[in-house]
Amino acid sequence: MTTPVIVFVGAVYPGQFGDLCDHLRKTGLAETYFLTTPGHMERHKDRGSHILGFKPDGPIVGEQSYYYSGKLERSARIGRGVVNALSEFQKRRKIDVVVAHSLWGAPHFLYDEIDAAIVSYIEFPSFRAHGWDPKYPPDKAQRLVDRNIEMLHFHQAVRSDLVICPSRHAKAMFPRSLQANIEVQLEGFDFTKFTTPEATPRPTSRFKIGFASRDLSSAKGFEVYVRLVDKLLAQGVEAEFVALGGAGASTYGYEEQFVQRHHDGQVENFRDHLMTVYPKAAKAISFPGKLAYDDFAKKVSEIDLFLYPLQYGVANWGLVEILGRGGCVLAPNRGYAAELFQDNVNGRLLPDDDDAWIEAILALRDDATRRARYGRAARILARQQYDLPIVAQRYLGLFKQAMNNRAQNGR
Repeated sequence: MTTPVIVFVGAVYPGQFGDLCDHLRKTGLAETYFLTTPGHMERHKDRGSHILGFKPDGPIVGEQSYYYSGKLERSARIGRGVVNALSEFQKRRKIDVVVAHSLWGAPHFLYDEIDAAIVSYIEFPSFRAHGWDPKYPPDKAQRLVDRNIEMLHFHQAVRSDLVICPSRHAKAMFPRSLQANIEVQLEGFDFTKFTTPEATPRPTSRFKIGFASRDLSSAKGFEVYVRLVDKLLAQGVEAEFVALGGAGASTYGYEEQFVQRHHDGQVENFRDHLMTVYPKAAKAISFPGKLAYDDFAKKVSEIDLFLYPLQYGVANWGLVEILGRGGCVLAPNRGYAAELFQDNVNGRLLPDDDDAWIEAILALRDDATRRARYGRAARILARQQYDLPIVAQRYLGLFKQAMNNRAQNGR
């Protein structure tokens, strides 16, 4: 088979599939291009002439004209720009596969317009399927908005030549009738960049228990982490506690809206709300805030034990990075997290029971040998499963599958 021509589409670069696009091109496995917005194209033009631009049909940031269909309108503005750009591209070069982000690459205008197999990456179909903490539910308006997004994703699942989800947990959120056209593959990581920085000498030898995610959110389990810290302190456990992540970052839930309504604007974010609920933990947890990447890597290397009590989610790139760096992690025995761990091999899988978590924390605090064993296995298994050269071959197989699907369907 000749080298396939693959165009990745996303409003943000490198973003979703940026590293994969570059790797396939660099290794000669595929002739790849990345179609993004003009600003991102300009900022990253030094990475190569394969970074191309499309012009959305109007603004894609900020409020759209109608609240209930705002995200659909944004997707339409993106989709209109994408179909224009790809139509022009095809005048110069035949495209075999278009790989589009379901919202930020919006492929729904491409069907029957572009002579190529269309692959849609859908992280999850809707927040209704994804789930949220019942203490922080969406209001009716938010629920109605969510149905429009689900409609967009179901349409893509029907019309795309292939859909890719990042986890089996995400695939299971789709109706069973649509799952036959969905494959599971998480992105790859360039582990050659995962150098181990020299840890900063600690002023104390106290055990360090950490939490790390892009957002300090209910979905990622930050509230559970804070509650566990509070209970550990109540038992007189001496340790350092550190939470890495942005307190004001957008989340996969509705807790920020709850905070604004509950506190009438007097509390800034969900983290600060939890600090009012758990004042002992508030005094004990340090918050470095959003860090530069090298600083983040150094902080990760200094933490003895990570708690990752994920509540809702379909893929957590930060968790894979912690494992790839050899972190010792406790995680829940359900959902997406359970796909990453073999219990008592590369970490521990625990039930939703605070006492079980505290027992495991204290046991690992006193067992440095077992922590090291988990960390070594975590590093090895993460790299075996998610190293970019390995994953790139799997993706190439999926893209060829999409081309076969297109041919079999007579498109």
